[in-house]
Amino acid sequence: MAEAERDLHRRNPGVAPRIPMVSRLTGVRRVHLADDDQQASDLAVAASRTVLDRAGLGPADVDLLIFASATQDMIEPATSHITAAKLGVRAPVMDVKNACNSVLNGIEVAEALIGTGRYRRVLVASGEMPTRGVRWDVPDRRTYAMSAAGYTMSDAGAAVLVEATDAGSALGAVDGFEDDLAAELAGLVARGGMPSGILASAFTAESQHWDVGMLPGGGTVNPRDPERSYFEIDGSRLREAFLALGSGPVDQALRQAGVTMDDVALVAVHQVAVAYLADVHRALGVPADRTIVTVADHGNIASATLPLQLVTALESGRLKRGDVVLLLGLAGGISMGAMVVRW
Repeated sequence: MAEAERDLHRRNPGVAPRIPMVSRLTGVRRVHLADDDQQASDLAVAASRTVLDRAGLGPADVDLLIFASATQDMIEPATSHITAAKLGVRAPVMDVKNACNSVLNGIEVAEALIGTGRYRRVLVASGEMPTRGVRWDVPDRRTYAMSAAGYTMSDAGAAVLVEATDAGSALGAVDGFEDDLAAELAGLVARGGMPSGILASAFTAESQHWDVGMLPGGGTVNPRDPERSYFEIDGSRLREAFLALGSGPVDQALRQAGVTMDDVALVAVHQVAVAYLADVHRALGVPADRTIVTVADHGNIASATLPLQLVTALESGRLKRGDVVLLLGLAGGISMGAMVVRW
């Protein structure tokens, strides 16, 4: 990360600082870039194959594929079609897109559709490649300031299997894929009178802040302007907007699940910088010792962040069967989501 910033200075002398300020201020030490010939769908497919293989399932066992990501291969068709074709899934597909809450919203949609009886097994696949929208040739200081948040972004893929159980919807398996990082999480089942699976969730949005973080090119506003094909993020305004959301969704989800924060073994929370975590913990009432810091060594991997933290918790022994997990998403737009799961 620091070396990338030094290269940024060499490419933009007099504009980008000589000292690697972003890494020092954010605490991000390392970011990961996909290969030049990889696409967002490729990362989603790699994670999905691991999930299906370890669950003893194949592409034919998927009833619905949701591609949930802030990134997409192209504007049309939906990247879920491309992902399904590469994976060999012949089932209905759709894209769910809500910045860094895309995976969490994808799980929400999957749970709702399973609840109606329409599907029994939904694969939520994500391929995040935000580094393709980062600007490395910076014409002036103002542009550098609006681009700086992008230098902590990283590429990753993730997949979540959501299945119907007797008790409702459950996360069947989760996989986070990044530089050969892959792990399956044990299925959630109803057992011993203790409800397992997705217990409750709550979501909110304050959409008047939609312009504090943008990648504004490619749509109807700027259909063909290459100068608008990079991230434009006002980091200070975005941080203030997130903190102003308060703990409402967290409190609501815990209350509906019938648990308290004392019952929560792990809080997987979206992370954009180490420096912001203390503010997030304080504003949302999240105990710091129940979170796992992934942003320092993996960067901001958008909506793949929560699956990566679940995988990390399993591999480190922080998460075991029966534990209560709080999934906490924060996304540009802006929005927040809280989902309580018993593992």
